[in-house]
Amino acid sequence: MREGCIRMFISWLRPIIKTTTFRSYKRLLSILLRVIRHCRSLINEKEGDFRERPTLALSSQPVANQPEPSLAVPLLEAPIQARGSHTGTNVQLPIPEPREDTNINVSAYDTQSPQNPASSSTPISMPVPSIPMVIATLPPPPPPTKPGNTVDIILTPIVPEPQVKRYDRDVRVDNKYKPFKVKKGLMDCSEELVVEGGWQPLTHPEGALFFYEPYKRVFTDADVRIPATTDKINQAVDKAYEKARNANIPLDLLVELGLELMMRDGKEMWGYYFVDHKRRVIFWFEDYESSDLMKNIRGVESKSHVKYALHSQYWRHIELFPNKRILPKDTVVALKEIVMHAHAENITSETCLAPFAPDEVASMLDLVDHLEDSTNKEREHSVWITARLMRLFSNAKFVNFCGQSGARLDVDQSLYGDHDNHSKNIALRIMNVILFGSPNAQSRAIRKIWVDEIIVQPRSKNFFDRLTTEWNGYTIFSTVMLAVDISFLAVPAVATQTPAIVLAYLSSLCALGSLMVSLILAGQVNDRRRGSAADVASFMVGMSRSILGLESLALMLSLPFALLIWGMAFFAGALSTLIFRTSGVVALSITSPIWFAVFVLATWPVLAANDIHISHLRIWIIKQVLPQAAGPVISHV
Repeated sequence: MREGCIRMFISWLRPIIKTTTFRSYKRLLSILLRVIRHCRSLINEKEGDFRERPTLALSSQPVANQPEPSLAVPLLEAPIQARGSHTGTNVQLPIPEPREDTNINVSAYDTQSPQNPASSSTPISMPVPSIPMVIATLPPPPPPTKPGNTVDIILTPIVPEPQVKRYDRDVRVDNKYKPFKVKKGLMDCSEELVVEGGWQPLTHPEGALFFYEPYKRVFTDADVRIPATTDKINQAVDKAYEKARNANIPLDLLVELGLELMMRDGKEMWGYYFVDHKRRVIFWFEDYESSDLMKNIRGVESKSHVKYALHSQYWRHIELFPNKRILPKDTVVALKEIVMHAHAENITSETCLAPFAPDEVASMLDLVDHLEDSTNKEREHSVWITARLMRLFSNAKFVNFCGQSGARLDVDQSLYGDHDNHSKNIALRIMNVILFGSPNAQSRAIRKIWVDEIIVQPRSKNFFDRLTTEWNGYTIFSTVMLAVDISFLAVPAVATQTPAIVLAYLSSLCALGSLMVSLILAGQVNDRRRGSAADVASFMVGMSRSILGLESLALMLSLPFALLIWGMAFFAGALSTLIFRTSGVVALSITSPIWFAVFVLATWPVLAANDIHISHLRIWIIKQVLPQAAGPVISHV
């Protein structure tokens, strides 16, 4: 009985399985193909991870073919029809031929396979792993230049700083007030920003408008909304790339081109430069020699030195055009290391080479900490901050001959020879004595802020602040001295003493001169201090080219102090004249020793400042009086 039931159940189950198998053959085959594709994709992903992930390998060499982070604008995604086959994505799966009675339509994945060249069925698509990229809606690519529209395009090599005149455009705006009528509904500004020829309008974090051509990777400040300018700049772009190819210069896919519309000698020309993001330099298709690149630095002779100037210009380009860029993390880390080093050097050394004051470097360090939140993201403000700081530090490396045998290691160090703080000119030495040693002191201070015709910005601020504080004090002393002189002249006993009156007049004139010069110099220095470092440098260069050089500036800055001292000296003479001409024997016997002691003590600092000491005077007297005994005395001393 039990065996009969089992046979009956098997005979009943057999046709069900057979029918289900034939009906589900297409579905089972589809599921099988999906499983195979999924397994293959997992294998490809693991292989890709193994190739790209820097695992703990036995070799200490860096992983090859690893993409380097870059500040370049990401490349455009090519259309699907133009994309080539990616390694590991085109997978050909052998598909078994279906039986004729199953009525299944199955096609191979690769329709262009040699085994099936005539296949026209829909291919089986596989997901292609890619990095997510935000791509804006792009305008159509620029049309080719028509032969009839060609004009004579002149290209000239430039550097972004200072030859990109963004801050000197002087574009005038209509000063007539007229209320703007806002139409109903949501306002759409996209129509105003549409530019013909594939150009995209972008807004700088500072507010400037510039344009970017994404297909040929060109940046410019020229207004390409003007049709004539668009035609010219498109021809300039084509000519620049053609010249680069003719010069056999390899151009990376991430190379960018900067163009600047210029007028020189009445001729319109286009300044250009290429930007390489791998080396972080700019370059040209011709030899280039310019003082704008060298920053008037003398003695530049090696490529390893010039590269810092090119680095600085590269960061200037990023600073001018920071939009659409992703900030690499390694760049922020490198910037943080530089700022930390500058901060530590400011703390531990008085001759720090950092181009910023200690409080400014501390603020930068806090700012860089916030930049870490913007890494690997498209944030133009953070890119601009990073580029600005990197440009300044790169320029400092170039100025200080970083990496060269004669590198400047202290801010006081002169690379072209030591300065003699004590001038060898006899007239200047006499003036230094007359002005109570103040010119030498001012000259030493000037040499600390003006090294090799380079302004030391942090020290210059402190120098001008100190001068302003000193001159404010001199104005108070001069005012008091002037009041004392006027009061002295009002004394009845002075009316009969002509020498005392003359000396009081001279004291009043010197005090008045000190007051006037202090006020004039304080106003000029305040203007210079509020100006840029370039303004201060141009002023220093002008003064250094005078007859006396920088010594003339030292003499000028010494006038308030020297005139005040001379005013006091003349008043002391007037008072001494009154004492010695009107006093009796008792008064003279008491005041004379005090007067002599005060005179000696007052002249001592002046003589010491000019390297004149009593011991030297003693030796000179011995030489003159006892020449035979001078040798033993000098050796004993």
